[in-house]
Amino acid sequence: MVLVIDYGMGNVGSVLNMLRKLGAEARLSASSADLAAADRFILPGVGSFDAGMRNLAAMPGYDVLCQRVLEDGIPILGICLGMQLFSKSSAEGQLPGLGWIVADTVRIQAPADQPVRLPHMGWNIAEPVRPSPLFPAGMEVQRFYFVHSYHVVCHDEQDVLARTSHGVSFTSSLCRGNILGAQFHPEKSHRYGLGFLGRFLQWAPDPKGGRV
Repeated sequence: MVLVIDYGMGNVGSVLNMLRKLGAEARLSASSADLAAADRFILPGVGSFDAGMRNLAAMPGYDVLCQRVLEDGIPILGICLGMQLFSKSSAEGQLPGLGWIVADTVRIQAPADQPVRLPHMGWNIAEPVRPSPLFPAGMEVQRFYFVHSYHVVCHDEQDVLARTSHGVSFTSSLCRGNILGAQFHPEKSHRYGLGFLGRFLQWAPDPKGGRV
């Protein structure tokens, strides 16, 4: 069972619809019992960093979620804000992040002579930086829908799966062990998003921090 984490942030209806199109058993919940029973998690996210961290920490199943991800190695996909919450901190807020990825979240800063509109909104290409089960070699160009003004900077470049350009080159997908992030919104990205979520459902990561 795929559990979409219900912490009051994100396009949860769209995520659930996409998962059900793929034939997955999917549920929206934050209960300890459902978190303990799930085979994999999705942490959606639309909104501010501090609100996201406060809502997560207030969940009845927060400690169970941390245990299942960090100790049991259950795969988790963070979407947009959900991916940013994996980092240690954000320039958008004051609260510490989950710190599951050694990374920081910063505002998009384009060169002064090449200004860009923020938020970065619309379709853009995610360029894989290395082959992985999430971005297999030889696949067609991957176009996804983005809405964000902040991006994650990984301290270890080996955690980066794909990059996208909008004034600057930024990490649009990351992965370490069983922790996967997408700055884009697969639930809003039609067939490309459906394909990405389908690969996530089939993904069998190394929970010990190995590369995919």
